[in-house]
Amino acid sequence: MSLDVFIDTLMAEKGYSVHTCRAYRSDIYDFIQFVLDKQDTDEINREKLFWQQLNTLDKTAIRNYLAQLVRFGKTKRTIARKLSSLKAFFDYLVKSGQILVNPAETIPFPKLEKTIPQFLSIDDIFRLLDSIETNTWFDKRNLAMFETFYSTGMRVSEMEGLNIEDIDFKSQMIKVFGKGSKERVVPVGKRALNAIKDYRASLKENFIPVFLNKNFTRLSSRSIRRILDIIVRDCQLNVPVSPHTLRHSFATHMLDCGADLRGIQEILGHASLSTTQIYTHVSMDKLMQVYDKAHPRS
Repeated sequence: MSLDVFIDTLMAEKGYSVHTCRAYRSDIYDFIQFVLDKQDTDEINREKLFWQQLNTLDKTAIRNYLAQLVRFGKTKRTIARKLSSLKAFFDYLVKSGQILVNPAETIPFPKLEKTIPQFLSIDDIFRLLDSIETNTWFDKRNLAMFETFYSTGMRVSEMEGLNIEDIDFKSQMIKVFGKGSKERVVPVGKRALNAIKDYRASLKENFIPVFLNKNFTRLSSRSIRRILDIIVRDCQLNVPVSPHTLRHSFATHMLDCGADLRGIQEILGHASLSTTQIYTHVSMDKLMQVYDKAHPRS
């Protein structure tokens, strides 16, 4: 089926992760379900019927699908993601000669409201990291992992894929493989490096993945999130915290302390500076709060 080939293309040519490809497949199959309405056939026959109707699909069909998503209460962000999946899928079908035009090409994305990223204060970051015990190798692993999160601003998927040879302890740099398998090199602080050294010294073997689970295999992104949830709960930090919160905290604190925006862009691995510029809104909010408190005629 062309859907399978399309998903394989995303993985092979664009380097998309399994999670991203799964989302694309789900979005496109959701549209297939809509097109076929409630025809009572099994999955294979439903896909065959969809391919038979493929050349009859037009912009109206796409708009009707998006309208249904609105009626079902889907957020603008979800609708934008599903539309992006359809645009990419139909674009692939055009390039592979299966259809003549992309029916979703000229349909605009819904205008998304810019959301200010959630981040922790410096005091809360210190409270979180200082609460982690170092009694066992599990504890040392956790401290090393979250020190590295805050020191580098890495994504949780990047942390999951980190190998020991990616860390240059002498130059204090880490080689990171980001979205689309794009490689970048980011600086890492001495505190994080020392925590990694202490953790790795507690292991009996020199394993390739940096962060290991109880079976001494690579720690998954889901497990990293679960470990963070437990640490946040135990230190009674009464705010929602995720690995991405630590990434946002890193960027916000760096900017507040005078780091260059383009430098932060390089470290975070953002393709566009506009993505990084959201942190200037965070800093401006903080600046205005300071201004309102300090200026005699504010």
